[in-house]
Amino acid sequence: MTATASSPTDIPSSVAAQRVLVLDFGSQYAQLIARRVREQNVYCEIVRHDISADRVRELAPLGLILSGGPASVYEVGAPQCDAGLFDLGLPILGICYGMQLACQALGGQVDNAPSREYGRAGCRINHKDRLFAGVSPQTEVWMSHGDQVANISDNFLPLASTGTCPYAAVKHKQLPIYGLQFHPEVTHTPEGGKVLANFLHQICGTTGTWKLGDFAAESIARIRAQVGEKRVICGLSGGVDSSVVAALLAEAIGPQLSCILIDNGLLRQDEEKSVIQEFSNHFQTDLHVVKAEDRFLQALAGITNPEEKRRRIGHTFIECFAAEAAIVDGAKYLAQGTLYPDVIESGAAIDGPADTIKLHHNVGGLPEELGFELIEPLRDLFKDEVRRLGLQLGLPPEIVWRHPFPGPGLAVRCLGEVTRSRLETLRSADAIVVSEIQAAGLYRETSQAFAVLLPVQSVGVMGDSRTYDDALAVRCVNTDDFMTADWSHLPYELLAQISTRIINEVKGVNRVVYDISSKPPATIEWE
Repeated sequence: MTATASSPTDIPSSVAAQRVLVLDFGSQYAQLIARRVREQNVYCEIVRHDISADRVRELAPLGLILSGGPASVYEVGAPQCDAGLFDLGLPILGICYGMQLACQALGGQVDNAPSREYGRAGCRINHKDRLFAGVSPQTEVWMSHGDQVANISDNFLPLASTGTCPYAAVKHKQLPIYGLQFHPEVTHTPEGGKVLANFLHQICGTTGTWKLGDFAAESIARIRAQVGEKRVICGLSGGVDSSVVAALLAEAIGPQLSCILIDNGLLRQDEEKSVIQEFSNHFQTDLHVVKAEDRFLQALAGITNPEEKRRRIGHTFIECFAAEAAIVDGAKYLAQGTLYPDVIESGAAIDGPADTIKLHHNVGGLPEELGFELIEPLRDLFKDEVRRLGLQLGLPPEIVWRHPFPGPGLAVRCLGEVTRSRLETLRSADAIVVSEIQAAGLYRETSQAFAVLLPVQSVGVMGDSRTYDDALAVRCVNTDDFMTADWSHLPYELLAQISTRIINEVKGVNRVVYDISSKPPATIEWE
């Protein structure tokens, strides 16, 4: 059965009793807005920008947030919202494009700004309002706009300004409608969290009922009701996402759970062994291990395009998984560790204007002929929420805090053609990166660390002899939600130790570089 985007009505009623909707106008930061809202213990769902006012009324949110976006509101074909939203009486917060859209819809004018603003800016709060309760009169904000509101109607009141933006924040005089030209959701706006908290709690009236404990209890109850006496198959990778799904299912249905691990030859060093040990000891579940390295390598032979790699891996995975699942008697359901960022980056959550960043083989990638109904209990959670849920479910810390690993495995860290020998080189180097970071006591301080084998050779000298060997990149990032990330500022001594060990111990590598790119503009994975 193909995966479909979850809707707000799929959320248990008591969990979503206080819900805020984010209307996405094409911003890759829409998911970050949702994450910041959840930090205030308020459940948040991203929906299409053109959701109807009638549908919003049915969902009964306590407030709406209009996201930013790359378009200009005055352009033909620019994303618009249902004008009836402004008549619902709901609190609305427009951010950047969302502010411009609201102001234009309610009588204002938006033009190309005489001075575009990108980056940090000083912002003066000119009018005291609940939205800025506790915010410094002079505060730093993050701007990213070429257009801005040039004129506001008489129904709006200016709240804040910067040196080049007279309407950095506005409010409607009669309606609970607010606009911010800056981005409160990014960490570069230090007091942005206060602004969002004020909107949620003081203006929307939320009281913070979104709790992961409630989510777990209601998810378990929902799984039991859905599954009944049937059997569920869960695909294991050893990562935190599939582990938490397995833990939820084990709690919900116990012996009705069968887990399948596909050894595709693209796993990290000793990954299969550790997964078998952990799941045999902790879950004592029905575990099937499929040896399929040769099959995957054959499918990847000669392939260098990253999206084609993902497609072939996904297709081969499905074939192997389906063959093994067919021998599991009575299996009707398939459980996956799909997360909200997977759904967003695949463009599957809202069917809106956001770009597809990369394919995720577990989002919309299951053919109907598999014949399973899909269970995705984590589909509405971010990575850090999944980790906290795993701890609540009693998973061992070594599973919960394991660094993420991409679904296509080492294939998307082995740039260029994927071969057995190149995988062994990469696997050995990756193990050194992780072990050295662990030895330095920085594994928990970093969010994701790994090696990337490049399709680049360079000249070197070893033992007075010329070499022409592979270059390898080390990638290490810090992030809370994996939607944005900064490169980890590791000590030079640690980087030197990693480089020295890789060059000395991994045959065929004579150069190591460190990736200092942030997300955005880069992604965490190279492919």
